[in-house]
Amino acid sequence: MLTHIGLNLLQRPLSRQMRQVQQLAIRGLATSSSFYQPRNNLRSALRHGQQSLGDTSKFGQYRRIIPLSLVAAKPRPHEPSLSSVPAHISRPPYAKTGNPPTWETEIPILDAEEVECLRAASEVARDALALGGSMVRAGVTTEAIDDEVHRFIISRDAYPSCLNYMGFPRSICTSINNVIAHGIPGQRPLEEGDFVNIDVTAFKQGFHGDTSATFAVGQVDAQGVALMDATRESLELAIQACGPGVLLATIGEIISVHAEALGYSVSQELTGHGIGRCFHQNPLIYHHYNEEPGEMVPGMAFTIEPILCQGVATGLQWPDGWTITTTDGGRSAQFEHTVLITDQGVEVLTA
Repeated sequence: MLTHIGLNLLQRPLSRQMRQVQQLAIRGLATSSSFYQPRNNLRSALRHGQQSLGDTSKFGQYRRIIPLSLVAAKPRPHEPSLSSVPAHISRPPYAKTGNPPTWETEIPILDAEEVECLRAASEVARDALALGGSMVRAGVTTEAIDDEVHRFIISRDAYPSCLNYMGFPRSICTSINNVIAHGIPGQRPLEEGDFVNIDVTAFKQGFHGDTSATFAVGQVDAQGVALMDATRESLELAIQACGPGVLLATIGEIISVHAEALGYSVSQELTGHGIGRCFHQNPLIYHHYNEEPGEMVPGMAFTIEPILCQGVATGLQWPDGWTITTTDGGRSAQFEHTVLITDQGVEVLTA
């Protein structure tokens, strides 16, 4: 994923000048620590040396994840070494500097050759996600999962797209319990009753393929299972509705109707996105009610990646500049696929 915060103003046709201003704003939002406003319970927990808080509230039985430090410490862009990503593996343009390309206003329409390249990248991402998911169990660290997934991706002559994207320091995102998105893999062992979203993107043959899923760590409580099921179902329903001539806004309507009927909120700060030669490109795919213009046409590729939350879906950004948690400590879940619009309907490339 690694989608940006506060993108609701996108998708409307813009002049080149306004597009440049927009991109500066996006990068500022994605890198700023100004979203982080630590609450008293976080400060109290840090004073007592705790890494998480036991939660027996209406949201269920799990341990909230909190930052280890309130000191701003966003990772600096760092080009991967040749020992971590061999020289023969093609790297995306941002791998050296961390700076992603400016989004083009137009929505790319892929030809048959480009579709095959996107399919190859998507298959690597799919298989890498399956490997990561197979490692999810109590006692395993997300850092260990990241290491194995990284090795797998490069073994397939692909590049882990997250690595050094705007300075992101690892190859995948791992978001546990109340972490909405962009969790940085670390040394905290997974615990019985956690669930964790693993988000994988792979770059191969000049194209990115992107997918994610939320995995249970042992026995998750009934409320957590219900949240995961609802999120997975919302993605499936949205995909089933896709096809030529369908309004892009239909995706948000379907997801919102399903989520709200079950009592969940939908993140409006993080979106799906076009994907192909660029990690992120138009169209923006909103998962909430919206009236954005545009319809699906054959050759269009994008991700659908709804995030459903038990309570408030508003995000709180940590001082690391990446990790986003719910403001009320409720859990969130996410599932994601890369899809291609075809003449007949839709193909899920990461299935």
